Amino acid sequence: MKRRMAAVCFSTTMLALGAGHATAQDANRNVTIVLAETVDVVEPCMAARQDVGRVISENVNEMLVEFDYVNGGLKPRLATEWSQVDADTWEFKLRPGVKWHDGKDFTAKDVQFTIERNKNPKFSCEVGGKYFGGTEFSFESPDAHTIRITTKPAQPILPLLMTVMPVESAEATPADEFTRNPVGTGAYVFDKWEVGQSIVLKRNPNYWGEQPGVEQATYLFRSDSAVAAAMVEAGEADIVPSVALQDATNKETDFAYPNSETTSLRIDTREAPLDDRRIREAMNLAIDRQAMLGTLFPEQAQIATQLVVPTTIGYNADIPVWPYDPEKARKLVEEAKADGVPVDKVVRIIGRNGQYPNATEAMEAIMAMLQEVGLNVKLDMYDVSVWNNYFVSPYVADSGPTLTQSQHDNATGDPVFTAFVKYASTGAHSMVRDPAVDALIEKATTATGDERTKLWKELFAKVNAEIIADIPMFHMVGFTRVSPRLDFKPTIATNSELQLSQIKFK
Repeated sequence: MKRRMAAVCFSTTMLALGAGHATAQDANRNVTIVLAETVDVVEPCMAARQDVGRVISENVNEMLVEFDYVNGGLKPRLATEWSQVDADTWEFKLRPGVKWHDGKDFTAKDVQFTIERNKNPKFSCEVGGKYFGGTEFSFESPDAHTIRITTKPAQPILPLLMTVMPVESAEATPADEFTRNPVGTGAYVFDKWEVGQSIVLKRNPNYWGEQPGVEQATYLFRSDSAVAAAMVEAGEADIVPSVALQDATNKETDFAYPNSETTSLRIDTREAPLDDRRIREAMNLAIDRQAMLGTLFPEQAQIATQLVVPTTIGYNADIPVWPYDPEKARKLVEEAKADGVPVDKVVRIIGRNGQYPNATEAMEAIMAMLQEVGLNVKLDMYDVSVWNNYFVSPYVADSGPTLTQSQHDNATGDPVFTAFVKYASTGAHSMVRDPAVDALIEKATTATGDERTKLWKELFAKVNAEIIADIPMFHMVGFTRVSPRLDFKPTIATNSELQLSQIKFK
């Protein structure tokens, strides 16, 4: 079973300065990338949380296996091949001759260290909690470039899981705290981090693979989409991975692409009045999703019924789209109130600044719609560092009933990247406490083929139609602005990962 897979006005002076900057940039191989959120951590095990993924993943710290977002399937990266030894164990052959940025050899001990560190209970690694929660690991290394990984329960898609775990140096990485200077094996070396301002990566002259064209990448942070888009137009930047639909106005530089993100609001099903199913149903009925298309969200976005996109195995097409029915929503709220449910209790929307274009405006619209059907809703928008305390377990204590703005990425086609973290009783993002859900997830995780697909469909029907754990919103479409001097087309992964090696110069 061996596999080798392979809106801002710039003054005339600023525009003139930008034009001069563009001319200077054309003479070199440096690029400037503008991100919508400030990167507050550069720890590779947090790469799945926010734009740190675009900065770190595959540029500084590589994965064992790479998912091919263009053609599908898996291809070698730090592992050259992999094979299934038995139902519980996979063997990975590691690429020889690979050096860490500090000159040390990459070996099997680094892979074991990375997995164990991602599972370290002393701090919450997003990758470990999101993708490896509920899984126990043991290891065997016959030699320095071979590692056998045994999992409990069995993980029949372990190579696919390895595509989301940036490997870290066992010698250069602190075991019990986040690193501020990641050491990797990738084509770029982490050079400089001005907190809240910029991050600089420089090309690794000793990279094991083909040398990329970009020599240096500078990442800047601008929360205003119009500002970021104008920077490319003025020659002050080269790529804005995410611009708002109202700013994607230049057909020569702006590219639309179907990304893998699904927007939603997670419901705290543990807290009154949200612990009453009628209230959760009413909230879904209160939202006019269709009216948001082409205004707050791209017209090309698809109304969602679950947290995985339709191309994911186990996507349940039988779950209907929530209709916009405010009258029925009001009746459900009134009925619950008559039964003693405290519908007057304040429900807080916990929003995240810059999570996606028009994120604040979308939450303001949803708050108004929920208020219209008789619910007492207020909005608190936070930067990611604060928002994360509400979104990831252990949650902020005594926060009251909350709806948390969320955008979930599952680009690799299997619900294992969604189900445990979002719905298991011990999932890092879950507020569902249901033994039947836990059993379904465990059974589906170890299943294969048609049985796996069937079980995932059952799970999504249970959490979305029966329990109503979320307010699903949209399967998103992204817009990227790219400088005319570059040859770069966004893929489904551009929203979460941007490999500098994929950037070419015209």
